[in-house]
Amino acid sequence: MNKKTLSLIIAMLIIGIAVYASIKSSGGNTIQPESENRKPRKTLSAFRSQKELESYLRKLAEEQSRTRRREADYDSVPAPQPTANAPAEGKAEEQKSADDSVTNVQHQGVDEGGIVKLHGNHLVVLRRGRLFTVAIGDNGLKPVSSVDAFAPDIDPSGTWYDEMLVSDNTVVVIGYSYQRGGTEVGLFNIDNAGNLSYRSTYHLRSNDYYSSRNYASRLIGNNLIFYAPMYLWLDANKPTEGFPALRKWHKGATDKEFKTIVAPTNVYKPTQPVNPNYGLALHTVTVCNLASTSGFECKATSVVGPAGRVFYVSPKSVYVWVTDWAHGSESNKPANRSMLYQMPLDGSAPSALGVSGSPVDQFSFLESEDNHLNVLVRSEGAGDGMWRAEVTAGDVALMRVPLNSFSDGKDAVPASRYRALPKPAEYTYTFQNRFIGDYLLYGNGSGWDYPNKTGKNNLYAVRWSSGKTNEISLVHGVDRIEAIGKDAVIVGTDGKDLHFSSVRLGDSPNFVARYTRKNAAQGELRSHGFFYKPENENSGLLGLPVRDSERPGYEHLYQDSASILFLRNDSLSFKELGELESKPNNPDDKCRASCVDWYGNARPLFIRGRVFALLGYEIVEGSLTSNGISETRRINYAPNATNAMR
Repeated sequence: MNKKTLSLIIAMLIIGIAVYASIKSSGGNTIQPESENRKPRKTLSAFRSQKELESYLRKLAEEQSRTRRREADYDSVPAPQPTANAPAEGKAEEQKSADDSVTNVQHQGVDEGGIVKLHGNHLVVLRRGRLFTVAIGDNGLKPVSSVDAFAPDIDPSGTWYDEMLVSDNTVVVIGYSYQRGGTEVGLFNIDNAGNLSYRSTYHLRSNDYYSSRNYASRLIGNNLIFYAPMYLWLDANKPTEGFPALRKWHKGATDKEFKTIVAPTNVYKPTQPVNPNYGLALHTVTVCNLASTSGFECKATSVVGPAGRVFYVSPKSVYVWVTDWAHGSESNKPANRSMLYQMPLDGSAPSALGVSGSPVDQFSFLESEDNHLNVLVRSEGAGDGMWRAEVTAGDVALMRVPLNSFSDGKDAVPASRYRALPKPAEYTYTFQNRFIGDYLLYGNGSGWDYPNKTGKNNLYAVRWSSGKTNEISLVHGVDRIEAIGKDAVIVGTDGKDLHFSSVRLGDSPNFVARYTRKNAAQGELRSHGFFYKPENENSGLLGLPVRDSERPGYEHLYQDSASILFLRNDSLSFKELGELESKPNNPDDKCRASCVDWYGNARPLFIRGRVFALLGYEIVEGSLTSNGISETRRINYAPNATNAMR
């Protein structure tokens, strides 16, 4: 049984290996005052040759071997394997116009892998191991084409096809194969009529990139960017076996066909001591040019460091924050064993800073226009791999550093660059955070668990430039934080009802109004499940999947949402417009791969003045009037669907 079949209860056991890094100690050298416009003094050092890299890894392998012998007589946490067939864990281009966006991205211009995209007059949907297109041009709504999301001659069992991006006339599907042991990249053609055809498949050796919150892939222009870890449990005789490499798939493909995409001179040394005995990883950022006329060309940059990770892609850089997975007797030792890497997209040398604690997820980061990096950290966290983002705990602080302070990793962020923040009451471990405008917002909610009866709960609003903090009292938990224009909406449950609270983010942030949906809960936990369509500076439409209350959040993996609820925002007051409901006829789709909706199955879509609800295999269109929203038509685009349109 692989990791992605485990229940939330098993996932919660992850807290047992959370790192106890202190956010109050800085250790090492400290950042010296510098001119804000100065470039980094130094960058990380790469290995100079294959021989030097292998020599370094052999020393780590020997220490790992000694540790295994010492631990042979008692139970220990199983160590991840580096081989291609044994993964360690379970598992945008600039917008042409506002109407072209169907993905709730963190940064405009940095598209994120998702389950639905727009190509011209067609929706492209990734669903249960298949790609589908649906025509919406000429006011239509009609299924057009479908194709397996994998190669015609490939066995898809043991593979999860998770994310999709569209660049010009190329559809990219990112997945993870337990059978073939790595990230799988499928390329498909799409023409102006919405017809799909298979082009090619590539395999990248890696471990599973899955995160309950983050997305593995990004698209900036025609550059496909994705992050994947490779956990290092080393063989001294073959220390680089399993390093990132790429092969083009064909029937009968062998491991010998993998070609290394990261040369020793693109592997960078850690500047702080690393503990090789548990949780050592090669963190790799790969950039592939989808517009290349000479095939699928990829370049990769790797850094060696602890295994806990959170990665964030800004419009300028890729940041990877790595943290020790301390365990056993070491789990009680506060340590400054985190490192933050800044990795340029052009393949040039990364720079780094010694840091403390760990971010919760990608939403803990903001590369601000004043040339600073702002990061919310917690003292007890180990990255966002798998479900780790759902079980963070401990003290809270805001780290704020100038971008030009990144150097060769020998400098540590001083304590003065961390501002202690209030710690929310921990009736649950699910912590939400997001930067919106001039503010960092955070609080606790129910998340993947059953709804908590919270009573009053605090939302914290921090002006990130100064650290000034406001507490805003809510009658519900904080399960979702989203931007609505320059302000925010906070979505959460009180154990029975679902609430939408608007917050004005002015000089003094304050609660404005609340809409309550009785006996309801979120039907989708992924960030992409929400979408806000502004109409002007003070008004707009928002949509969110909902289901019956008193159901655990993790049910979105297995159950379609009951409906998508639409609200109108008018100067931060919400008016219910109504719902577009799911009425699936559950056709037998003969699913062969990705038969659990790890990335969700429901999305509100606002496209060129029209409103749609993607609900599993259904797409429902609604008509907006002064009285609200009403269904005008629906299709079922599933394979073998007997009633395609009603």
